Amino acid sequence: MTGEDKKPTPIPLTLLTGFLGAGKTTLLNRLLKDPALADTLVIVNEFGEIGLDHLLIQGVEENMILLASGCLCCTIRDDLIVTLEDLLRRRDNGRIAPFRRIVIETTGLADPAPILNVLINHPYLAMRFRLDGVVTLVDAVNGMATLDEHEEARRQVIAADRIVLTKADLLDGAEAAEPLRLRLTALNPGIRLLSPQAAADALISAGLYDLSRRPGALRQWLAVEALEDGGHDHHHGHDHHHDHDDAHHHGQRHHHDVNRHDESIRAFVLAAETPINLASFELFWTLLRSTHGSKLLRLKGLVALSENPAQPLLVHAVQQILHEPVLLEGWPDADHRSRLVLIVKDLDETIVQRLWAAFLGQTAKPAMA
Repeated sequence: MTGEDKKPTPIPLTLLTGFLGAGKTTLLNRLLKDPALADTLVIVNEFGEIGLDHLLIQGVEENMILLASGCLCCTIRDDLIVTLEDLLRRRDNGRIAPFRRIVIETTGLADPAPILNVLINHPYLAMRFRLDGVVTLVDAVNGMATLDEHEEARRQVIAADRIVLTKADLLDGAEAAEPLRLRLTALNPGIRLLSPQAAADALISAGLYDLSRRPGALRQWLAVEALEDGGHDHHHGHDHHHDHDDAHHHGQRHHHDVNRHDESIRAFVLAAETPINLASFELFWTLLRSTHGSKLLRLKGLVALSENPAQPLLVHAVQQILHEPVLLEGWPDADHRSRLVLIVKDLDETIVQRLWAAFLGQTAKPAMA
């Protein structure tokens, strides 16, 4: 066999998924410090027009790609195909360093089936990449409610061959997580449940993804995906759980609202040009949580504090739980405005924007009027 005939060794690729606020970025930051993930290229998909998560991934600035806003399906899935093919060309031509692994971090609203369909069934990508495991993070505090309310979360669990149970330390005793553990193993029998502190090899190197060991429901979803994808030349007419515009359903490339996931879930950004007093921000959060907490799926952002504008405050809330804010050493990019990305369900953006403006002193009208 000549050198030209020899097929290249497939590059391991890991899919990191989990519902909003499960802790994917936090876990990825820890894993990327491990030698096992040296020379890893990270692809981040964020939901909404303005993303922040990619700014908070540490140590891979030169080896990170932010996909266009939206969910990893439909045209965004096409973007993934184009991105992976382009990366391979640049790697083969020596224009970028020969990365040894790719990690795709999905938005928390992603259904993994369309992504798996690409990685398993695309002729060229399936030859060049080896799907080396689907790692799904589940929030121990909100996990039961999330599985009740969101089909995407259940699909993420069913697709996994590793489940990482996060935030268990916030529960009252280890036994408090037992009902969730039982539910996860019912959805995906035989699944491995791991701690976020598990070794990188245990989490990432799961071995070649084996569909025969995954629940039958996943194989059915993938079969439907493959059949529908085959007849549409990537202009998908199939119906996920996303309500895209009519052009999509007429075979045209859709231009759906990147800030909308379906009729009830959408993303928007709160911003402030001038630094904010810490006490004012805390009051804003308290009122937002007490009034609309059940409709808030995620809040994540950087706040410029008037007390110390050179060091932004990283804030992260999942539903009604605000995790301990972290004062960063400096801004991760050149934009030093306060930026909060909110993902909400059945909540009018204008109500929150008015509340935010009131705390910034931009309007004298009551926020809830």
